Amino acid sequence: MMPRGYFEACERQVDLRQFSYGTTSAAVTGMALVTGLDAASSSRVTVIASLLVFAVADNLTDSLSIHVYQESERLDTHAAFRATLTNYATRLGVSVGFVLIVMLAPAAISAWVALVWGGFMLGTMTALVAHERGAPIATEIGKHFALAAVVVIVSKGIGTWLVRTLS
Repeated sequence: MMPRGYFEACERQVDLRQFSYGTTSAAVTGMALVTGLDAASSSRVTVIASLLVFAVADNLTDSLSIHVYQESERLDTHAAFRATLTNYATRLGVSVGFVLIVMLAPAAISAWVALVWGGFMLGTMTALVAHERGAPIATEIGKHFALAAVVVIVSKGIGTWLVRTLS
C-alpha cells in the first residue's frame, strides 16, 4: 500500500507523460533481455553488453522516433526536444539499473532480481498513471503485468530454444 498522499505528491512534482513511455519500455525490454539471455546461458559480459547496446542504441533510436513524430504533430520545438531528452534519460536510467543488477547480483538469481526491479518500475509507473486517469490501479497493474509476462515468457522461450537448437 502506498503512503497517504503519495500519488498526489508525485503528480505535483512531475508530468508523468515525460516518463511513462521510457520507464515502461526500458522495464519490459530489460526484463525480457535478462530473462532471455539467462535462458540462453549467456555470460554476464554478453548480458551486460546487450543491455548497454539497448540502453544507448535502441533508446536513442526510439527517442529520435518519438521526436520526429512529435515534430510531425507540430508540437512546440522546445517541448519536443525536452520530451526527447527526458525519454532518453529515463530509459537510460532504468536500463543502467538492469546492468547494475547483472553486475552485482549473484548469477544464479540475477534474472529474478531483474524481474523484481522491472516489475517494480512497471508497477509504480502504472499505478501513478492509473491514479492520474482515475482508473482502477489493481486492474491496470494486472493488465500491464500480464502483457509484460507474455514478453518475458516469449523471450525466455527464445533463449531456451536457441540453446536446444544450436548446442
